[in-house]
Amino acid sequence: MAREKILIVEDNKALSKLIIKKMETSLDFDVDAAYTFEEAKSLVEKNSDYFVALLDLNLPDAPDGEVVDLILSYKIPSIILTGTMDQEIREKILKKDVIDYVYKGNIDDVNYIFTLIERLHKNRDIKVMIVDDSMATRSQVKSLLQHQMFKVLVAAHGEEALAFLRDNPDIKLILTDYLMPVIDGVELTKEVRKLYSKNELSIIAMTASNQELISAKFLKIGVNDFINKPFTREEIACRINNSLDSLEYIAKIEDMAQNDFLSGLANRRYFFDAMQTYYKEAKKKNESFALALIDVDSFKQINDTLGHNVGDAVIVELARALEKQLTHEHLIARLGGDEFCVVPKNSDQKKALEFFLKLKNAISPLHIKVKEAKNLNVTVSIGVTFNDLESVEEMINQADKALYTAKKNGKNRVEVA
Repeated sequence: MAREKILIVEDNKALSKLIIKKMETSLDFDVDAAYTFEEAKSLVEKNSDYFVALLDLNLPDAPDGEVVDLILSYKIPSIILTGTMDQEIREKILKKDVIDYVYKGNIDDVNYIFTLIERLHKNRDIKVMIVDDSMATRSQVKSLLQHQMFKVLVAAHGEEALAFLRDNPDIKLILTDYLMPVIDGVELTKEVRKLYSKNELSIIAMTASNQELISAKFLKIGVNDFINKPFTREEIACRINNSLDSLEYIAKIEDMAQNDFLSGLANRRYFFDAMQTYYKEAKKKNESFALALIDVDSFKQINDTLGHNVGDAVIVELARALEKQLTHEHLIARLGGDEFCVVPKNSDQKKALEFFLKLKNAISPLHIKVKEAKNLNVTVSIGVTFNDLESVEEMINQADKALYTAKKNGKNRVEVA
């Protein structure tokens, strides 16, 4: 699949090359560059399918922003680059139908370009809802959000917003007015917070009310941020982006806490927490299940002879192979090193043993291409135990004994303890 393209029109060739180099390496975009109005015109006449365009406001053959009007006529989302900034220029820029502007003052300003483009790329998959009884405000904010490439829903009051939220549980941000009919912004926030925490869905309250302490009231019941009307395009865009950045950072931290960095599977800590919960539930329901430890055969030899990079590749490929064979009814985790744990839920002993025999045959040998060897064939040994034991820890110990037996009896096999 071809990479998406960005157009940059900038007469400062040193700056243009700097942006291009970083864009192609850190953001995974291809870049077309033009240094004049005529070069830009030639490029878009041939192909106008650009994710976004970066446009110098003043070019040698177009000193008054003519290139901006040209590119916008092709419906290409645009960010303006300018070397000078005052109130007159700012107002001139904001009258145009552009995403944003960047002042080319120093390297920090230039770095904002990459932050902005990365944010826009993510925004295309994010649903945002505007809740306001003013049609003019809904229209204004919707236009701004669509320029930021969000998927936008609009509601006239809180009751309508809650209905939309039920139908769209993947909404990530709500911008809500305070004073609205039926259900106001405060009551809407309270209802949303019954369903989603501040770390799952962000709420920004908007109000023109001069009522004292309304911002504190909103913040105490769970909004992530607060903005007074009227607001500037830059202010609300920055607050929205900051709010979503915070959600993503929290999600990333939670992911790092639960998932193994190399394989992408659940880590040891998460597995034991989830397993303790499931073990108790299964005991109450008298539900059968099995637990297996899966270990790469001769893994130390692979690391010692071919290097840890190859060992890492084996772990990654084995994790992928296991995931392909499993369903959502199974728990799977990397416990450490080359050891994985798999728990097929609601499975009697015969069914579980058949499952692990099929699993071993499906993933062994695992063919891995490496520079150091034409084709590395990897096998696994599996130790299985069942839930007639008194604890998760005892099940792990028994499965470990079965795994040791599998290794002792020739590897590439399934043993039961």
